[in-house]
Amino acid sequence: MRKKIIVIFLLVLLFAGARLALSDNDKKKKDDLYRQVGLFSDTLVVIQKYYVDETKPKDLIYGSLKGMLSSLDPHSQFLSPDDYSDLKEDTEGKFGGLGIEITIKEGLLTVITPIEDTPAWKAGIKPGDYIVKINGELTRDLTLTDAVKKMRGKPGEIVNLTVLRNSEKKLLDFKITRDIIKIKDIKQARILEDNIGYIRLTEFRENTPQEFNKALSNLSKQKMAALIIDLRNNPGGLLDVAVKITGKFLPANKLVVYTKGREKEQNLEFLSDSKNAVIAMPLAVLINEGSASGSEIVAGALQDCKRAIIIGTKSFGKGSVQTLIPLSDGSALRLTTSHYFTPSGKIIHGKGVTPDIEVQPRKETEVKDGEVKNRKPDEIFDEIAGKKKKPNSAADEFDYSSDLQLKSAVEALKVIKIYKESSPEKQQ
Repeated sequence: MRKKIIVIFLLVLLFAGARLALSDNDKKKKDDLYRQVGLFSDTLVVIQKYYVDETKPKDLIYGSLKGMLSSLDPHSQFLSPDDYSDLKEDTEGKFGGLGIEITIKEGLLTVITPIEDTPAWKAGIKPGDYIVKINGELTRDLTLTDAVKKMRGKPGEIVNLTVLRNSEKKLLDFKITRDIIKIKDIKQARILEDNIGYIRLTEFRENTPQEFNKALSNLSKQKMAALIIDLRNNPGGLLDVAVKITGKFLPANKLVVYTKGREKEQNLEFLSDSKNAVIAMPLAVLINEGSASGSEIVAGALQDCKRAIIIGTKSFGKGSVQTLIPLSDGSALRLTTSHYFTPSGKIIHGKGVTPDIEVQPRKETEVKDGEVKNRKPDEIFDEIAGKKKKPNSAADEFDYSSDLQLKSAVEALKVIKIYKESSPEKQQ
C-alpha cells in the first residue's frame, strides 16, 4: 500500500512538473512577444521623433501591418478600410479594371488568367504571364493589393503593362483600356453533337449554383446524354459554391474536399449534399494552367471519385484557404489559415490537378498564314484558345473546330456513351 502511495505521489509530481514546464514555455513565448512588441514600440517613437518629415501613427501602423502579412505568403494581406471595401465590391461581380486575376508566384506578379471578354483577354494577356511593369514602374516587391490598385481605376483610361512571356522568352508591351468588368458565370450552355452538352463556367460566385442548375435544366430538355464542364481559365471563387457544383454529380455525403490547418477548427470536411444529383451521365471536365482554386476542387474531387474524365493541361495549383478577419477600424486581415486536399489526400497547393488525358491547346505557330492575314490580335488569340467571338446571331453555330481540348472531350464522351450503351447491364 505504501509503495502504491509513493508511485501515485511521484506520478502527481511528474504531471505537475510537465504542467509547470508547459507553463514556463508559454511564459517564455509571451515574454519574447512582449520584448518584440517593445522593440516595435520603441521604433515607432524613434521614427516619430527623428524622421525628417512628420509622420502619422496610423500610416506607420498600416505600413507595418502590410509588411507583416506580406512576409507570411503571397496570399496573406492587410486590407485597409478602402481595400476591404474594394474586395467586397469585387465579390459582387462588377468593377472597373482590366479583367486579370493575379497572384504572386516565386516572387513575381503572375497572371492566373485573364477573364473572358475583358480588355485583358482581348489584348492577348495569357495565363502564366509575368507582369514586370505597370505604367512603366517595376512590380518588384509590389503587393497584390498595390498591383490591383494600379490596374483598377476609371473606365476609359489606359494602363500600360510590360509582360514577360516565359514560353516565348521575350518581353511584350500591352496598352489596355480600362472598362467596367462584369463577370458572367455561365459563358456558354448548349448541345454540341451526339446530345453532348457543354457548359462554360468562368467563376464560382453567389449566384453560380442557380445559373448552373438553370443551364443543366435547359440542356436536359434538349435530351442531353453527356456533359462537358469547361473550367479553363476559371480562377475559382467561393468554396461553398465549388462544393455545390461538385455535389451536383456525386451521391449525397461524398467527401468533396477537406482542409488542414494548425488549429483543430481549421480542419474541415466538405461533403456533397445535392438532392437531385446527376449520377449516371458521362462527364468530362476541361482544365488548363488558368484553372485555379475552386476549379481545382471540382476537378480534383470528380477525378478522385472516378466520376469524370479530366482533360487538358495541369491546373495552376492555388490550394490555400484565406480567411477574412474584420478589424475594429473597418480594415481586415486576409490570412492564409489552411490548405485544400482532394478526397484521396492529394494537396492542391503548388501541385495542381493533373488531367487524365493531357491535350495541349492549338499553338499559334499551327495557325495557317492565310488565317492570320488581316486579322486583329484579339481575334487570333480567341481562335487559338478555341473560343470564337460572340456570334452575330443566335442562329450562328458554335464553332469549336480549332479547340483541340474540347474536341478531345467530345470524342472521349462518345466512346463512353458507346461503351455504356453496349454494356451487359444495358442489354439486360
